[in-house]
Order: sequence, then structure tokens, then C-alpha cells
Amino acid sequence: MGLLRRIEVNKAPGASYTQQFLSNEDLAPVSEEKQKWGTWNFIFFWIADSFNVNTWMIASSMIQLGLSWWQAWICVWLGYTMVGPFVALNARPGAIFHITFPVVARTSFGLFGSLWCTFNRGVMACIWYGVQTSIGGDCVKVMLRAIWPSVNNIPNHLPASSGTTTRDFMCFFLFWLLSLPAIWFPIHKVRHLFTLKAIVAPTAGVVFFIWCIVKAKGVGPIVSQPSNVKGSGLGWAMVASLMSCISNMATLITNAPDFASRATTPAAALWPQVFSIPLTFSLVSFLGIIVSSSSMAIYGEAIWSPIDLLGRFLDGEPSGATRFGVWFIGMSFTIAQLGTNISANSVSAGCDLTALCPRFINIRRGGYIAAIVGICILPWNLLKDSNRFTSYLSAYSVFLSSIAGVMITEYYLIRKGHYRVKDLYNSYRHGWYWYTWGINFRAYAAYIAGILINVVGFAGATGRSVPTAATRIYQLSFFSGFLVSSLVYYLLNLKWPVPGPGPNATFFECDLSASMEIGGVRSTRRDRQNLEDGRATGRTERRSDEEEEDVGSHKRPHLFSQPSSGSADSKSDDSESRKDKAEADAEVVSVADSESGS
Repeated sequence: MGLLRRIEVNKAPGASYTQQFLSNEDLAPVSEEKQKWGTWNFIFFWIADSFNVNTWMIASSMIQLGLSWWQAWICVWLGYTMVGPFVALNARPGAIFHITFPVVARTSFGLFGSLWCTFNRGVMACIWYGVQTSIGGDCVKVMLRAIWPSVNNIPNHLPASSGTTTRDFMCFFLFWLLSLPAIWFPIHKVRHLFTLKAIVAPTAGVVFFIWCIVKAKGVGPIVSQPSNVKGSGLGWAMVASLMSCISNMATLITNAPDFASRATTPAAALWPQVFSIPLTFSLVSFLGIIVSSSSMAIYGEAIWSPIDLLGRFLDGEPSGATRFGVWFIGMSFTIAQLGTNISANSVSAGCDLTALCPRFINIRRGGYIAAIVGICILPWNLLKDSNRFTSYLSAYSVFLSSIAGVMITEYYLIRKGHYRVKDLYNSYRHGWYWYTWGINFRAYAAYIAGILINVVGFAGATGRSVPTAATRIYQLSFFSGFLVSSLVYYLLNLKWPVPGPGPNATFFECDLSASMEIGGVRSTRRDRQNLEDGRATGRTERRSDEEEEDVGSHKRPHLFSQPSSGSADSKSDDSESRKDKAEADAEVVSVADSESGS
């Protein structure tokens, strides 16, 4: 017991065992002093996140599918333009209520039912951490080769079954070690790393882009390359390319509330994401497409990894200038991979693993767990060829798209912006998110339906013979999974309504918790009348000063302080449940951010 107490994270005084399972400091709504992400932070975040080797590789894989450069770029623009609204929609609850993905998932899947979604997303984050670390190891390898060419001749002592070599694993491990200190910093401070990356990485990318054009003797040989596929084959190759862009972002769509919870205003997490995602990813992908196309003109084959292309530059007897150029670009890509691993994987895994075991895990510890898992899954095997890589992306997006479909439908169509944040951290039997023993079976039925529509096509992707129609549905896996799960969830809620605002409620973002305030909030007598019995009208209008009742910008009281008295936990929960239900019907705390105009 002494050891367990020592490794416990900070907890609320007097919290029951159930409350310790549902919350810790990293799961609680983000305090105002940590809401530091403004408009430019989100823009720099997406500039930084877009500029990584993986984005180049996805764009380059389109050239390997037989598309011309302009066909590939059209797919990139369409794909990432579709991603922007999905990210903004799912980020909204985080920006409004300042809660992370694992907590937002409780609203739709239930207090305990959300654990599977969190586990699912956490596994994906750990896998991606390993994949990005493997790519980062390749960046370190070209850096070391540029300084010491003899690195390329390190003898191999690993068996062929390992899928790697002594040299490659050494570079992988060096990058893995380099990443560990960056995991230590909290989310609201790590934004400075993204600002640095947003300056250094694009500079190196443009240098690499110009260098490849010069080596290809101009853009003529690049842009004149025709498409190698025709007819329906061309159409479905473009569909597969477009979907690979969306699948690449499935994880960030799902866990969008994680970073949005740190937003200074809801508007900061809205339009900057809608516009910066397609713009930044399309520009970076354009560099990748042209660089990959230039490799066709230079070497007669499409090299889908920019790191492999840099390695080709070092073959033979490279000049000192070539070696310096490769070192600079490799160093910049190393920083890019480090930033991507923190933003897209370490933080996400930390948030998810925190929700799975909040008594012992916080975001920092969860990030280090992801680093350990990432090295254990042998991620280099996923990157051996572009077909395996894109198949892997499509396969896992099936699971995440179904989760996103349920979550977005829950917020906009079922709850219509109405939350009871306190219920997200307490197992009240009358709480909104208790459902059936903490599990919302409507959400799970919709989630499974979204997966089932793609199951047959997934079997075809593994090499089995399936109908062509199933293959086509699977090639649209993100949309099919999202739409089916969303539709099924909406229909099930019409048949079996959940607690909360009635079907006649209009969309209005507010927290109905009676004992909690978020930021500077305001409650009016008319709001309370509108929300009586949970049937919110959601109508807002300007009122006179005499009619308004200012709740004020008090410090956020601790949500989870509850006397612990041994076996009296269940009685305490029930009594608080009745009290909370009575109070919630009499109070509304509006969190619509009037300053932002969002």
C-alpha cells in the first residue's frame, strides 16, 4: 500500500474510489491560467504538424499509385479541405467547456463505456508514436551519414527476421532518447516547440524542393510526367489517395478536444483550424509531390520517402556542400518529427491513458508509456512499402470514424450544446451520462454499425476475395463509418431519448451544472425558466441590466471534494445525486464566449 500511495497522482481531498477512477488533475476542466492557446498558436500548431515526413510520404505514395503530380495535388486539397470542418466540429466541446477527448467521449458513450473509445484512441496514438519515431530515426541516420559517411558501413548483428539492422536501430534509439525530454513539458508550455518547428521545418522544405528541381534540370521533366492509370482505375486511385489524407487525420479528428481545451476563446479553435489545415497540409504535400516526381526524372523511379531520397544524394562521393545540405535538411526534419510526435501522439496518448487509470497516470506518465509501447511494436515493419502503410491507415480509420460520428452527433443533434459538466465526473444514478451502468448502448450499437459496413471490404484489403461493391465502400471507409454511426445513433435516440434537453430544444452551448462555473459566466432568471425540467429552448436575447444576474468570474471550485466515509460512498453518491438534480433544474451557466463572437 505504501508503494501505491507513492505512485498515485494528485487527487482531490476526500474523493471516493469512484471519483478517483473518473478524475485527476489532468482530466478536470482546464483552469483559466492554462488556457493559453490563441489564434496564432493554433495556426503555428498546424503549420508545425503538417510539416513532417509522414505528410510527404502520403503525398508521394500517390505518385507510386500512378497519378500525375496535379492529380495527386487535387486529391490532397480535397482531402484536407474535408478534414478541417471535422476537426473544428469535434474540437468545439473542448473549446467551450475546456475538457479533453476522454471526458467529451463520456457524454456519448457513458462514464465507463467511453473507456473503450479512449483505449482505442490510445492504442492508435502509441502505434503512431512508434511510426513517427521510426521515421525520425531515418532522419537521424542521414544526419549522421552526412557527418560521418562510415556510419553507412556499420556491420549488422541483428537477424533478418527483426526487420531492421544494427545501424538503423541505433538511429531509431537515438531519436527515441531525444524525444523523452520533450514529453516532460505540459501542454500549455509545449506550444513554443511548435513555433520553432513552424519556422525551421518549412525553410528546410523549400530548400529541398528547390534542390530537387535543380537536380531534375527544371520543372519540365517533372510536370510532363503523365498518369499511369486510366478510366475507372484512375478514378478509384484518386479516391484512395483522397481517403489516405483523411485517414491520416482520423486520430487528430477524434482527439481534437485535447488541444482545443487550452483555447483562450472558442473562436481561436474554430476558423484557424478550418482554414489552416487544408492550406498548410496542401502546401507541404505539394513539396512532397514535386520532390517525389523529381526522383522519377533523376533516378528513373519514384522514391516515396524524402529521407530515402536524401540518402541517395549521399551515395557515391558527395561534395562537402551536398553533405552540409543533407545534414541541414535532415536536422530540420528531425525537429519536425519531434514536434509531430509530441503534438499528435505523446499528448494524445497521455490524455487517453490518463482516463484509463487516472489514479496512477497523468498526461506526462501516459506520454512515457506511449514511448515504451512505440519501441516494442517494431514500427519499422509498417513502413516497408507504401501499400502496406496506406492500408494500415485506412484500416484503423474505420474504428475512429465511427467514434467521431457518434461524438459529433451527440453534441450538435442530441444534446444541442447543453452539457452538465459535473455529471462527467460523478457516478450519479440520475446523472445525464450514467445511462445504463455507465454505458450508453445506443452509442455502442451505432459504433458497431459503422464498423460492420466496412468489415467485408477490410477482409478484401487483407487479400480475400470479396464483392467489388464491398471494396468500394471500404475505400470510402471514413465517410461510410462516420455517416452510418451518426445516422444510427440519431435514430436510436429518437426511439429511446437520453436525459437532457428535449427534442424541441434549440442549439445553445451552456453548462447546466449547479455547482460549477467555467471562466467568466452569466446566468439569468429567464435562462433558468427556459431550462426547467431539462426542456431547454436555447433562445438567447439581449436583456436589460436589471434583469441580468451576474454569476461572476469566480475561481473554479474543486469538482470532486466529497467526504469519504468508508462504506458510505454509495449513500453519499445517491444523496448528492438528488441534490444535484434539484439544483441543476434551477440554474444554467452559459459558457458561450461573447467576446469571441463564436
